[in-house]
Amino acid sequence: MSGPVGDFDDPPAEVLNEAAAAFGLLAAAARLHIVWALAQGESDVTGLAERVGGALPAVSQHLSKLKLAGLVSSRREGRRQVYYVADPDVVTVVRLMVGQLAARAADDSAAPRRLRRTGA
Repeated sequence: MSGPVGDFDDPPAEVLNEAAAAFGLLAAAARLHIVWALAQGESDVTGLAERVGGALPAVSQHLSKLKLAGLVSSRREGRRQVYYVADPDVVTVVRLMVGQLAARAADDSAAPRRLRRTGA
């Protein structure tokens, strides 16, 4: 069931499902960190592993999942595979969310407020 809310119509179910899948992939801190790093610029798997502090095989596996979902793409440069964010809208969402939470954490005058895990 969809209907207008204010000036917005509810999106179709398939759009909501696609968004939920993308958010689900980004719900893992390691994958979110990888996307955050790639939002700053392209990198190969070795550079990403060093930056996010992950083991090379684990980072490679996360990249494979992100690539299958269409959030990350890659191209070959000689013997290296270079990764980058495929969708600029994903960069916008990640920068907004992480940036807001980082600013909130840095603001000493703000009352501490943490998002709670619900197990959902």
